[in-house]
Amino acid sequence: MSSAAAQAYARVANTTSSPRDIEAQALLTAANKLHAVMVDTNATYSQTFDALMFNRKLWSIFLSEAQRDSNPQPLEVRQNIANIGIFVLSHTAALQISPQREHFKPLIEINRNIAAGLSGRP
Repeated sequence: MSSAAAQAYARVANTTSSPRDIEAQALLTAANKLHAVMVDTNATYSQTFDALMFNRKLWSIFLSEAQRDSNPQPLEVRQNIANIGIFVLSHTAALQISPQREHFKPLIEINRNIAAGLSGRP
């Protein structure tokens, strides 16, 4: 498939996907990036930093959205998302300072578990 065709397919997929599906895919992308640098003993600092920044940006969006007054989710759900987001952001920041492979696992698990919940998978 050509690059232009792949990009067109991605645009159509995004327009036909629900917001929950898009969020789940973004979480899985973040989890996969983190997992890739966790298992690759030759991962560069740049690759590690890029994976952590992707996760940080994603969770910054989730946290901002949870704090928005016009968010339609119940307050309890928004508070839970905010609590998880604060943990993820602080854990991600700690890994940016001192990337220890074994400490990537909680972030990967959180992202995959929430993605599964958004997708309706166990």
